[in-house]
Amino acid sequence: MLDPKELRRLMGHFATGVTIITTKGADGTPYGLTANAFTSLSLDPPLCLVCVDRKAESFAHFYDSKVFTVNILTCAQEELSNRFAKSGGDKFTDVATVPGHHGAPLIEGALAHIECRITDTLEGGDHVIHIGRVEHIHMQPGDPLLFYQGRYRRLA
Repeated sequence: MLDPKELRRLMGHFATGVTIITTKGADGTPYGLTANAFTSLSLDPPLCLVCVDRKAESFAHFYDSKVFTVNILTCAQEELSNRFAKSGGDKFTDVATVPGHHGAPLIEGALAHIECRITDTLEGGDHVIHIGRVEHIHMQPGDPLLFYQGRYRRLA
């Protein structure tokens, strides 16, 4: 049997970008979480996927809204990544956002926004995998925030 802590340490050897995945509650309340479990899935049709921990306070709102936005963070947004990685509190206080096409918040200054409508949800152990059809995109120049071996990194 694999030790979960050892597996997590091993997986940390894979460098990833850092995102904040946002959605909205039935009453329009914004929700979000930091995630590096995001990837492109298909170009035709345009699909991507995000993995959401079942213990995340925003977990149920992805099911309810059927939409999510991937906000790809810049190296200047490390503090936002830390804020959205924690449970509790109003994560959106003093965070500049605009509503996207589906109402999920777009974080201003992000490197890119990928707005998706959930087409499928799959079981994935302690996470669920939401597959989203990409419906709207926006990108701007900048340097990405990276995560490697438990620490934030920047491009050299």
